[in-house]
Amino acid sequence: MSEKWDVIVVGGGNAAFCAALAARERGLRILMLERAPEDESGGNSRFTAGAFRIAYDGVDDLRRLMPDLTDEECAISDFGAYTRDQFFDDMFRVTRFRTNGDLCERLVTKSYENVLWLQSKGMRFQPIWGRQAYKIDGRFKFWGGLTVESWGGGPGLVEQYNAMAKKRGIELRHGCRALSLIYDGHAVKGVKVKHENNIYDIHGTCVVLACGGFESNPEWRTRYLGPGWELAKVRGTRFNTGDGLKMAIDIGASTCGNWSGGHAVGWDYNAPEFGDLSVGDNFQKHSYPWGIMVNATGKRFVDEGADFRNYTYARYGRVILNQPDQFAWQIFDKKIIPMLRDEYRIKRVTKVSASTLEELAGKLEGVDPKGFLDEMKQYNAAVRKDVAFNPNIKDGRCTVGLEINKSNWANTIEDGPFEAYQVTCGLTFTFGGLRIVPESGQVMDTDMIPIPGLYAAGELVGGLFYFNYPGGSGLTSGAVFGRTAGDGAGDAAKAKA
Repeated sequence: MSEKWDVIVVGGGNAAFCAALAARERGLRILMLERAPEDESGGNSRFTAGAFRIAYDGVDDLRRLMPDLTDEECAISDFGAYTRDQFFDDMFRVTRFRTNGDLCERLVTKSYENVLWLQSKGMRFQPIWGRQAYKIDGRFKFWGGLTVESWGGGPGLVEQYNAMAKKRGIELRHGCRALSLIYDGHAVKGVKVKHENNIYDIHGTCVVLACGGFESNPEWRTRYLGPGWELAKVRGTRFNTGDGLKMAIDIGASTCGNWSGGHAVGWDYNAPEFGDLSVGDNFQKHSYPWGIMVNATGKRFVDEGADFRNYTYARYGRVILNQPDQFAWQIFDKKIIPMLRDEYRIKRVTKVSASTLEELAGKLEGVDPKGFLDEMKQYNAAVRKDVAFNPNIKDGRCTVGLEINKSNWANTIEDGPFEAYQVTCGLTFTFGGLRIVPESGQVMDTDMIPIPGLYAAGELVGGLFYFNYPGGSGLTSGAVFGRTAGDGAGDAAKAKA
């Protein structure tokens, strides 16, 4: 079998679709190769909640992006603004000032523009009413710099992308795994694939790798993230095993970024090994800032209220993995139970309830009851009750005198009934990846020279996230650098044509 395409995109998620759509704008023939079968396609994008972090100056920017917004909805909503400076501050703060300046600048300055570009192609967006705003005094106030999500969450995002690609004549081939790059020592000229038990070459002028990191490869996780990471759950697709990274490294591509780091959250203890599309993102448990977390000794081990969950959830999974037996219990009392996010109310959840703390202590599987009760006594006594609780701001309601104090939202846990949820580490994606030219998405070799014909986007691009990431910036990064790689590959293919 012999085929020839202008641009071949390896992957079938957010970044891959953006690359394909951008390249297609030049009238080129585009082929997308998706390793997963159709019913599991979409990569990690299908498992997300669909949130995009963008810089915007006010409600007028949002109404351009979401023309469905009514005057009534705007009247009861305080969307505020999330400026470029705030986005930059968050990126540098959470990555401990390690994020690559050129990549970060492109991410931030192109964030709104790229989401607006998607909207112009048919993507629908809506405010994140349920997860990023609380209604106080009759108005929703958005917090944490995260306001916009795709219509229908992750599944809706992928469904819209498929419709957009089909409408534009982009071919998407499911169950087609890229095995290696066709490389003549100077330029990449296609990929070797396995499809329906046949192995053959597909030739192309340019190739864009947008097929995710290595989070679904337990051997690589243990090699790069460290011992114990083979025990982590995977939040998303089972197909992100590092294929794109390996193909590029095999021909001399340069690597960069935080190869020992990844986006890891608190995830239901009894969730399956990989993500389950029937549950989607609901195995996550992200209301911990309003309660506390204890480990097997019954002790708290982290400042649950250090910041909004947008800025802590992606690193607390690692902290949980490092606890004895790799688990924690999140504890709440009746004051907070009505505020818990929707994911706490699904059927497949590891949960116990009790009328008293003594009863709860006996139900927390794997936890020392005495240690837990002692911890609760000390914690409740340390809460500053003179400071008002306000979930929309970092309220300063803290504890005083504990070995690990809670900085905000420190509610006492003393009024039954009580609920507790057992979590472990859920790995979303890995941070290490390939070195690219920020302006074109072209992959560089170990001599820091761009490799002709090879581009990359999405989770396999290194240098952007270190240690942590601001919530919603993953999809935005995929969109920005997907479009960048599509533009770069499209321009190169057009010039050669």
